[in-house]
Amino acid sequence: MFATRPTLSGPRHAVSAGHYLASTAAIAVLEAGGNAIDAGCAAGVALGVLLPDLVNVAGVAPIMIRMADGTVETIAGLGHWPRALPPDVFMREHGGRIPNGVRRTVVPAAPDAWITALERHGTMGFGDVAQFAIRYAGEGFAVYPLLAETVAAHRDEYAQYPSNAAIFLPGGQPPRVGERFVQADLARTLTYMVEEERRATATGGRMAGLAAAHAAFYRGDIAREIVRFIQAEEGFLSMDDLAGYRSRLEPAVARAWRGHQLLTCGPWCQGPALAQALLLMERAGFDGMAHNAPDYLHLLVECVKAAMADREYHFGDPRFTTVPLEELLSPAHLDARLSQIDPARAHPSMYPPLLGQGTPADGPQRADLPKVEADTSYVAVVDRWGNAFSATPSDGSWNSPVVPGLGLIPSNRGSQSRPDPAHPSGVAPGKRPRLTPNPAMLVTEDGGVMPFGTPGGDVQIQAMLQVMLNVFHFGMELQEAIEAPRVASYAFPSSFAPFDYFPARVAVESRIPRATRDALAARGHEVKDWPDITWLAGSVEAVLSDPKAGLVRAGADPRRPAYAIAG
Repeated sequence: MFATRPTLSGPRHAVSAGHYLASTAAIAVLEAGGNAIDAGCAAGVALGVLLPDLVNVAGVAPIMIRMADGTVETIAGLGHWPRALPPDVFMREHGGRIPNGVRRTVVPAAPDAWITALERHGTMGFGDVAQFAIRYAGEGFAVYPLLAETVAAHRDEYAQYPSNAAIFLPGGQPPRVGERFVQADLARTLTYMVEEERRATATGGRMAGLAAAHAAFYRGDIAREIVRFIQAEEGFLSMDDLAGYRSRLEPAVARAWRGHQLLTCGPWCQGPALAQALLLMERAGFDGMAHNAPDYLHLLVECVKAAMADREYHFGDPRFTTVPLEELLSPAHLDARLSQIDPARAHPSMYPPLLGQGTPADGPQRADLPKVEADTSYVAVVDRWGNAFSATPSDGSWNSPVVPGLGLIPSNRGSQSRPDPAHPSGVAPGKRPRLTPNPAMLVTEDGGVMPFGTPGGDVQIQAMLQVMLNVFHFGMELQEAIEAPRVASYAFPSSFAPFDYFPARVAVESRIPRATRDALAARGHEVKDWPDITWLAGSVEAVLSDPKAGLVRAGADPRRPAYAIAG
């Protein structure tokens, strides 16, 4: 299969990130002696500047770290609902909807997540890694096609908030490709955090400096401005919510597969659905099936649908929701799900619950395409010592207002909670939404490691699964595996309000032959054609260490402005 770019390899380290300047930030840190955690944080903070329509500096930033000694840790990087939130407010005042604006605000988590990673496993200060984000916010960067397209598509939403329009609609118009995009207020906000860090570091060292940068955001002037603005707009976020916030350190979900070990984040995000879909595929058996042939794609789509049905019935914040994760990934449950899959026919609706919890969705068949929120990006790093970093920062910028003077939007990730508190991912004070971003890793049987992930909402685990199988089952090179055409099912409720549901829907990149698409339709799939290559299919980035060759390899998805660098 032809790839438009080569797989890149280096003897020391490699990075792949959702924007080429974020990749240059990470590689600069690695070349300066920083480790994968330092480099990943540099790229992650920069993505909040470089993809301002898709990622927010004050959004979410789930992180997975695997140190060279095999220690694995996930930093949730996901804020909770304000403690003062009335649990029934969306049912009572908003007609069962989570509206645009400040009422969907949860505690901003990303600054804490980056700083927590640096405190626990990094070697550098916040200013060392944030310098690149500050440069690109203050000096600007070139508008690229996806940024121009996204802002133009959401022009009316940006225009309803004067503070957003001032940044995203300069002169009242969406930015054009090639123009310089500047975020001066955001540069000043990040610079303030660095200045506070510098003062504390001079007397107390690196850890004191990191604590000061954290305090500048969560207890200092930035926090006060955020809370003043949110409360003036009739939101619920308080100084206590911010001052008491630290990202939860969560165990990774680990499952063996063909001698490798897949690591995902927990059921506070959709990560375990990746493991479940993979295990369903394996137990069903697909040896002998040709890549992207009708039999293979049918089985893949049905396994994804089964895993996503269990996501809908069970996943949520484990502090509030009992998630039967061991049962969901058990051989007995996997076999019970497989018994529902017809190898010759698509299931016409969402697979029903098997573990006694959940109500099957009953969504309308619709002719239009699902509502898509093009938020999220991703960064993967492996360093010369064998440390690996995987992070999926996120939060869009058109459905909540920018805090005037700060240049940032406090996390609007509340959109991924259900308005009904009775749902497993329903709203509650202090509860976290169920997150789509889900960084992952695969530890290979020969001792290598592959951090990988993607933007794409509900498409994320589907794109990740296809790329993983392309590499480790079909034997493709990393870049080839990333660029290969993909499919995505929408036959389950969306993670985004209004939680649309499209029974039997599968979207297919049109490089997959018409005969294959017709064969899927003949099995009962409602096939919708995507273009030959589209950002709707995700943008998988991955880095893979190869101990046998003594190299670190990297690939990046041309579906978005992602690039890899090795050195």
